[in-house]
Amino acid sequence: MRRVLLMAGLLVAATGVARAADPGADTDRVERGRYLARAADCAACHTSEGGTPYAGGHPIETPFGTVYGTNITPDDDYGIGDYSADDFHRALTEGELPDGTQLYPAMPYTDYHGISRADSDALYAYFMSLDPVHQQSTQTDLAWPFSMRWTLNAWNWLFAPDDSDDSDESTADRGRYLVDTLGHCGACHTPRNAFGAVESDHRLEGAVIGGYEAPALTPDALAGRGWTASDLTRFLRDGRSPQGSMYSEMYPVFHHSTRYLREDDLSAMTHALLGDDPPEPTPLAAKSSTTDGQGAQLYLDNCAGCHGSDGRGVARVASAMPGNTTLRLDSPRNLVKVIHEGIEARSFGTFERVQAMPGFADDMDADQIAALATWLRQRWGGHDDTVDTAAVEDIIGASSD
Repeated sequence: MRRVLLMAGLLVAATGVARAADPGADTDRVERGRYLARAADCAACHTSEGGTPYAGGHPIETPFGTVYGTNITPDDDYGIGDYSADDFHRALTEGELPDGTQLYPAMPYTDYHGISRADSDALYAYFMSLDPVHQQSTQTDLAWPFSMRWTLNAWNWLFAPDDSDDSDESTADRGRYLVDTLGHCGACHTPRNAFGAVESDHRLEGAVIGGYEAPALTPDALAGRGWTASDLTRFLRDGRSPQGSMYSEMYPVFHHSTRYLREDDLSAMTHALLGDDPPEPTPLAAKSSTTDGQGAQLYLDNCAGCHGSDGRGVARVASAMPGNTTLRLDSPRNLVKVIHEGIEARSFGTFERVQAMPGFADDMDADQIAALATWLRQRWGGHDDTVDTAAVEDIIGASSD
């Protein structure tokens, strides 16, 4: 059974090889579809690590089990080769396959409700222009009762009413369209209820996904962490800014999606996030440069070699610490997980990269991680509170499950 599962974590590198177009093919529509596929971050969920683009197989962890991205190349047996444009639009915006099967809402059709028909048709033209890949994706097989797809009809009625219209998005707010609809940022950055539905009354107020915090993206929250419009646009475009660099689930968003978007679209997204009258960024409170205590010594022994004793970092090696957005988050969750698990090396362009950061799971216990996290947050994150050892145990315990 074929399923279209266009999900992510906000946005897409369309690297599939296009087959020869028919003489009458609408080249402009195909190219527009390629761009929209990037904006919608389709590759992040429909391409397995090291696999053929859009051939499926990427695992998506949910509270109800693992869902796998499906093959959305135009293969007749395992892909969408026999889909009509109407079939594709229905799957994309309503989560329903041609045979009536309901898709799991890991595919963000609840956000894609608002995709215009013109954009849906452009996406369809692009995917149909790719070479078909005759490969069956790993099949999603959730435990009962979540395996009963017919129950999704009730879920959709309760949590996914299609209240959008079929207006041309060019007449609507471009930034909101990119953030809320194509980019589906709320799929990760909005909390969900016990049934897995986003809590629309708490739009972009942050959530925990894969053990990491997808931080709040409201204007006040962004300003509270020191974000300006120029820095936020730069972060989306380059994957790096004075606030740090993308890692965890946000790095694929940059790698597959935002780095390909036009400057005007990135600016529109920034405007949609910060609002018409952005709040002033909160200045970072100055802290003493003490090197006393366990946390300071742990930093000097384990971190200063890359980040510097002054925390200024090293170009193409390690990010700077002062004002780092991870340190400025209200919750220490992401900092604790980074210390415990480390970060893989990441490339941000031809010559821009950050080397791998080792995890200290085998070298630091919960007390030491708490001491280091406390010192980092107080020294360069503007916090006065301490990180509790019990909180660290809860975070690293959850990450080990």
